[in-house]
This record gives sequence, C-alpha cells and structure tokens, in this order.
Amino acid sequence: MKIKKIVDLSLPLDNNLPVFPGDPEPNIRPATTIEKHGYNTAYLDIGSHTGTHVDAPFHIRGEGKTIERLPLENFIGEGVLIPATHKDHGEAITLEDAAPYLNKLGPGKVALIHTGWTRYLGEDEYFNHPYLDIEVVVKMLDLGVRTFLIDALNVDPPTGEEFPAHEAITAVNGIIGENFTNFDQITFDNPLIIALPLKVTNGDGSPVRAIAIDC
Repeated sequence: MKIKKIVDLSLPLDNNLPVFPGDPEPNIRPATTIEKHGYNTAYLDIGSHTGTHVDAPFHIRGEGKTIERLPLENFIGEGVLIPATHKDHGEAITLEDAAPYLNKLGPGKVALIHTGWTRYLGEDEYFNHPYLDIEVVVKMLDLGVRTFLIDALNVDPPTGEEFPAHEAITAVNGIIGENFTNFDQITFDNPLIIALPLKVTNGDGSPVRAIAIDC
C-alpha cells in the first residue's frame, strides 16, 4: 500500500485538555527522571474519555460490549465527511444538513461529523458545541453506519442532561468518538480512518491516536 498523506486526527494529550463536566481531570506528571533515576517515565492519570477518545457501548449500557470485546474493524473504515461548520453554539446538526452525503454512507463507513469546533479549544465556547440530532443518527444507523466520530466534546446536546445519540448508537454496539480534530485537512477522497483504542479490560472507552490516510 502506497501512502500519499497521513492526517493526525488526535488532540495532544496533556493537562490542558477540556473534559466533560464531572470527568477526571488529566494529571500527567513525571514518575522518574534521567537526573535522579537514569531514565524518564511518567504517570498518566487520565480518564477513559480524556482527549480524543472512543466510547464503548458499556459506557452507557451495563449490558453493552466493553472496549476490548469490540471487533477492531469497528475502528477502521472509509471516512465520509459530513460538513457542519456552519452550525452555531448549541445548534443541532439536522437530517437536512446531512442529506447531501447520505448516499455515500453504508455498512463499514465511518461518519466524520465536521463542526470545526476545535477552533474553540481552551475557551468556554468549546463546551457549547453543535450536536447530532437524533433523526440524523437513526437515519445513519438505518444505512448501516456503526462508527460516528465528531470534532467536538460530545455528539449529544451540550446541556449534558440527555444522551439520545449515545443511547441509539450503543444500542446496536456502535462506536462513538469525540474530541477529534483536523477534519479540515482531509482534502482527499475515500480517506482510510484508523482510531484504535487501548485494549483495556472491561473498558468503557479509551483515548486513541486517530489518523486519516490517503492511499
């Protein structure tokens, strides 16, 4: 396989990352140093949904599959960009917005919900993001989509009071990915998306190093 371009879709993992209200704050710090111990290691004190991450169905459903039990195929597929950069703070991404791109979706495809919201990273506005209307989610699920990635904090409304998209997607053991970035750099057709999680036993989610490949 000849690789023409790789786009990094992950945010840097550091202590400045915004987290969903109530989630563990990241606390990455040295454990050993070259000066004292002869080698560097670090404590990675983070939540399972810190930074660019994926949710397992177990995140929402007690009977849902945990992260290590999901097929790796669920985290790899041809991406389809759904432009939503025109959406305002707290505004729903509707079926009308997605309609021009639905014919590209199907089983094995990865829906890339492009809000451009990482432009607000580090600001309060990052928490008042656009979100997926449940009608869009249901339509994409009907088309066979099982992997939904968004470049915002959450696929659901920023109020944090209800999670209809999470509930619908996890009901079919689908995958949700949040806090992605650089969707605007995917300027080529048929990107291969790879967003592999850590193999966390009984995991409800995991940070990922996600990429888009032009090959």
